[in-house]
Amino acid sequence: MTLTRDYKQTVAERAQRAPAFAKALLDEAATLFLDGEPQAARLILRDLVNATVGFEALAEMTQKPSKSLHRMLSQQGNLRNPALSTMQSSTAHSETNGLDRWRVY
Repeated sequence: MTLTRDYKQTVAERAQRAPAFAKALLDEAATLFLDGEPQAARLILRDLVNATVGFEALAEMTQKPSKSLHRMLSQQGNLRNPALSTMQSSTAHSETNGLDRWRVY
């Protein structure tokens, strides 16, 4: 019998254990977004948010409703450059908010 594991659980554990992995995910999402593949970028960002701070904390950091962030990072979401910039700038200030595990810079 083959043992399998949910990739989201694997990503979450690895992102929490290795900040370099979380940074690589963020870098990959930004690269995909800039290369015209926003759908893949949104899914990577969604997994990264779930693996680190969660949507409620990100909502507080970005001053955007949690539901809006969920929609923005859904498969059919509308992640625009200003929203991505807001998320990135929020992560840069995460240490002062007590959210060190989200800080990937």
